Amino acid sequence: MNKFLKNPKVKKPLYFFAGVFIVMLLFNYLFMPWFVYSAEVQVPGVVNMQQSEAMKILEEAGLNPIIGDTTFVETGFARDAIILQKPSAGETVKKGRRIFLVLSGGEPTVVVPTILGKSITNARFALERVGLKIGEIMEVSSDNPKDIIIAQQFIAGVKIKKGTFLNVSVSAGRTEGDILIPNLLGKSLNEAEKILNEAFLKIGKINYQPSFDLLPNTVKDQYPSPGGKLNQGDAVDLFVTKNVETKEELNPREQ
Repeated sequence: MNKFLKNPKVKKPLYFFAGVFIVMLLFNYLFMPWFVYSAEVQVPGVVNMQQSEAMKILEEAGLNPIIGDTTFVETGFARDAIILQKPSAGETVKKGRRIFLVLSGGEPTVVVPTILGKSITNARFALERVGLKIGEIMEVSSDNPKDIIIAQQFIAGVKIKKGTFLNVSVSAGRTEGDILIPNLLGKSLNEAEKILNEAFLKIGKINYQPSFDLLPNTVKDQYPSPGGKLNQGDAVDLFVTKNVETKEELNPREQ
């Protein structure tokens, strides 16, 4: 056996394989752990950071950030903020590992519909369909029918945050004033105007109608009727006679 090992043709291959074996042991137990350890990195946490800042931090850590998706969120995250990362913060990964990020598109917005002329019930349905809500309801005196919306906080067509409360004004109907409507029937137009001015009212529309029996510019009817009540500055419409020369002109159908 000793003679066999002393043979030069045997010794050289043995030395070669022994050297290779020793190198493999050194590589496996010394160099490989050092190489593997140096190629790993702990993933930084970038959730809630802005996209540019998060990308910079991950790249400086030797990682490869990838924007995987953009989504709208109800609350808590600004636009372009990171809302999710995978792998998560604190995990140990190899350098160059892809880090998938989900980006916030900001809070969702909706287009404001028009609700003018609608009842509160119908307006509430219209707003809820797009993700909005009725806010404060203010009653306002107007000539519009009672409980009809006559003004809305945001004009139709603008975009606002989903879930916003929209304040509205509704008609309380026309309120009765404290000025008694004078009787103007049979008065001349000038007299009627003077009486209305003294009552802090004014002439509204003047409708001229032919009359054979009354003098021209005589009030033969009025609206609203005498005895009711109006607010200061309200108008009274008058039906006033105009001059006619013949009965045929008054009633042309009888010709």
